[in-house]
Amino acid sequence: MKLYDTPVAPNPRRVRVFLAEKGIDIPKVTVDLGKLEQKSETYAAINPRQKTPALELDDGSILCESIAICRYIEALHPEPNLFGRTPKEIGEIEMWSRRMELNLLATIAAAFRHLHPAMATMEVPQVREWGELNKSRIIGELAFLDGHLKGRDYVCCDRFTNADITGMIGIDFLKPAKVAVPDEMVELKRWHAAMAARPSAKA
Repeated sequence: MKLYDTPVAPNPRRVRVFLAEKGIDIPKVTVDLGKLEQKSETYAAINPRQKTPALELDDGSILCESIAICRYIEALHPEPNLFGRTPKEIGEIEMWSRRMELNLLATIAAAFRHLHPAMATMEVPQVREWGELNKSRIIGELAFLDGHLKGRDYVCCDRFTNADITGMIGIDFLKPAKVAVPDEMVELKRWHAAMAARPSAKA
């Protein structure tokens, strides 16, 4: 297998952290988004959506989308389990993974992509109003997560799961989006510090 990766982008990092939690190393090919390598004819043939990550399987077929790749890896390597063992766990982890991705990470990413000058060549057109609208929503999403984490060490299921990976990466992505976690959100800060201390967070 071969992983097409971008070190600075959040979605490829989700796969790298997932692999690190599994103790799996897959050869990587770096795709430099800043140089628009994702738009090259070579990479577009791998992923017509021109985004990373992409996983090339041993038979030459391609899997795209970070969660699809992680699901595939979990099916090959079920432990440590990150997507749920029981029907209830599977549903709960999926619920919180989607909340972390669609409500938190996607909101932060939209603010970053539509407001940061460095994204002008990749986000065409940049719509400043859309970026500002999403930026205004971020604190509300952080407050929701802060409240949920009171008395909890993990996002759900009383153990580390894929929902924690996506949530941690969403919080880390606040820095390039130029948003800070408010000091009063002590539960969120506590949880994030614990997640960032895991060896996999450096992947």
